[in-house]
Amino acid sequence: MKVNLIYFAWVRERIGKTEEEIELPESVVSVGDLLNHLKGLGEVYEAALEFPDVIRVAINQEHVEHDEAIAGAREIGIFPPMTGG
Repeated sequence: MKVNLIYFAWVRERIGKTEEEIELPESVVSVGDLLNHLKGLGEVYEAALEFPDVIRVAINQEHVEHDEAIAGAREIGIFPPMTGG
């Protein structure tokens, strides 16, 4: 499955990309699987996703939990926790 990933805030800064389109293996079926897969793509991804529990994810601009399936996702946003301000 091919998916467009969009990175925000310090996740974007650590990975060094605003967005990218990647082909995912069939074994990647949930948000948690996606985060684990990305961590295996190299040091910058591993650093950006070092603490996956704090990473927030949106599928097609809707916030989801890490156990959410990614089937049918056109766009997946990955960002750090939001803080008030």
